[in-house]
Amino acid sequence: MCFLSNLNIVIMKTKNKILVIVVSVGLVVFFNSCASIPKKAKAIKNFDVNKYLGTWYEIARFDFRFEKDLDNTSANYTLDKRGNVIVLNSGYNYKREEWKKADGLAKFRGDKNIAELKVSFFGPFYAGYNVVALDENYQYALIAGRNLDYLWILSRTKFLPENIKTDYLRIAEEMGYDISKLIWVKHDKDNNPYLNVQ
Repeated sequence: MCFLSNLNIVIMKTKNKILVIVVSVGLVVFFNSCASIPKKAKAIKNFDVNKYLGTWYEIARFDFRFEKDLDNTSANYTLDKRGNVIVLNSGYNYKREEWKKADGLAKFRGDKNIAELKVSFFGPFYAGYNVVALDENYQYALIAGRNLDYLWILSRTKFLPENIKTDYLRIAEEMGYDISKLIWVKHDKDNNPYLNVQ
């Protein structure tokens, strides 16, 4: 009987070890699948968040549920006392014929000179926000999300020069994005109540 009891203990310990290994492997896979930047993307270095603050117009994007049916979309960025970026996104829902806004907070994932941030609009849940192309005057930006399902082209004005458009589309394709999925945002309204034009 003592032999069977010891055998049961050995079996239970083995099962527990297997369970720990399976859970550990699962966690590693889970956290690696939650990468905050696409594999081929590189966030820009020598990033100056102070130059990036202010109003940006969304020129193009991959559509997703939080921006569904929105045009005239823009983002306004300011800093809080801790150096985090306060985000105010807004746009016009053309089906409901009303302006919508979303408040969020972006934090650097590491070095503040590298444009790798994480942004949250829902409490503790963050997603990647990576500036992967930016002109030297901080007028045009290409933003990669956490994976190849999220992409934005931003401009300080409602228009994007053709040479910048061509360059940013090439960069996006090189990172693996299917640029045929881009929605080119209409900007035909000047009465956004949330827009803070500097």
